[in-house]
Amino acid sequence: MAAAKLSMKTASSFFLVLYSTIILFFALPCLSSDPDPLQDFCVADLNSTITFVNGYPCKPESQVTSSDFVFSGLVEEASTNNPEGAGARFGNVKFFPGINTLGISVSRIDLAPGGIVPAHIHPRASEINFSVKGEVNFGFLSTKNVLYSGVLKAGMMSVVPRGLVHYAKNVGGEKAVVLAILNSQPPGTAFIPSNIFGSKPTIPIDILAKNFRVDETVIANIKSKFANI
Repeated sequence: MAAAKLSMKTASSFFLVLYSTIILFFALPCLSSDPDPLQDFCVADLNSTITFVNGYPCKPESQVTSSDFVFSGLVEEASTNNPEGAGARFGNVKFFPGINTLGISVSRIDLAPGGIVPAHIHPRASEINFSVKGEVNFGFLSTKNVLYSGVLKAGMMSVVPRGLVHYAKNVGGEKAVVLAILNSQPPGTAFIPSNIFGSKPTIPIDILAKNFRVDETVIANIKSKFANI
């Protein structure tokens, strides 16, 4: 009798764990990406003054046209005439209102030979990089400080897990073009160098010197290069 009760208790625990696992599995997409839409579409009303949390308010459906779902903002090259030798054109919700609530965005990255996309993170999105032209080295760091990197040629793609530090560099002899596709309409981008050395108000020099284990004069010199961003 005792054995039977024990078996029933064990079986109940097993099914409780199984049920919890199933619930967690189906909840994961909601926890790791933008909320699912509750309508066919919701073209963003970028001029609305209504407070919003996840996504922009919808334009009235009577005002929606086919042009709201077409975007030409990635056709033109982005300027690479800057210290990084890199430029971007963005296809997020602020530029392409038709993707509002759909949980996607795409950007065009242009890289001059030797150009870099500085180390950065996207707090709200994982990223797939598709190489259109050239040879680009992509790398990301795990939270255990392990570097995963490789060179993409035209037609190849790589993935960067959500929230991890990553970078890109054109290692070829010609201009490179990459499409960065993210599973969030406002993925957010925090560039590590400018975040740290160009913040307003600035992080105290002594704190940065201790963080990077260098003299304060080194930090002051680096800060001066980010003073006007």
